[in-house]
Amino acid sequence: MTEQPRTVVLTGVGRPGQVGEAVAQAFARTGSRLVLVERDLADVSQRANDVRSLGGEVYPFACDLSDVAAVTELANNIGQVAPNGIHALVCLAGGFSMSGPVADSDPAIFSKMIAINLTTAYLTTRALLPLVRQARGSILYFSAAAVLSAATGARISGYAAAKSGVAALMRAVAAEEAANGVRANALAPTSIRTASNEQSMGHDARYVEREQVADVTLYLCSEAAHAITGQMIRLDA
Repeated sequence: MTEQPRTVVLTGVGRPGQVGEAVAQAFARTGSRLVLVERDLADVSQRANDVRSLGGEVYPFACDLSDVAAVTELANNIGQVAPNGIHALVCLAGGFSMSGPVADSDPAIFSKMIAINLTTAYLTTRALLPLVRQARGSILYFSAAAVLSAATGARISGYAAAKSGVAALMRAVAAEEAANGVRANALAPTSIRTASNEQSMGHDARYVEREQVADVTLYLCSEAAHAITGQMIRLDA
């Protein structure tokens, strides 16, 4: 019998030059069946076409991951293309904005940081856990190095609060799902070399390379990391 490929779901893979693109390419080279999720259909379809050229099956889906009804529909659709369950769920969807000192901060920015970084991860996990349990798979979240040091939270309280929430979500899932064979971990990188970061911070800043992020992601989602769960892994340049 031919062994079925592993199914990997990646959220936040729409824009070129970002982390999701590198992670998708890395999984594609392993022969995984990929499900790519992004808010904009044109963007995620383009990334799917790019990754498909490396071989293997790629399924693009557009979804507002902060909308519970939309995520529920997404889970139903993914179930159709992943009848054997999800072997790895990588929650990359998110974003960054400075909110400024708390006393002078913009509540709209704070709310947006929570929505795009934490709510998306929570709703995605909630909806897709039955499929992850089915394959006894793993979930990888993206937190941030900023949550590991109190000194680095200044002027980014919205982002730091959201990423702290992601870390708490990861630990809850790791504890709750261990009996179901599901692992959960999180990466806490410093600044990653992406197109948007280079545009705002310059080419010569210290960066974690996208390919390094992809390498660690592949490892933590592999059987080789079967004993690792509930961990925050810092990535530093």
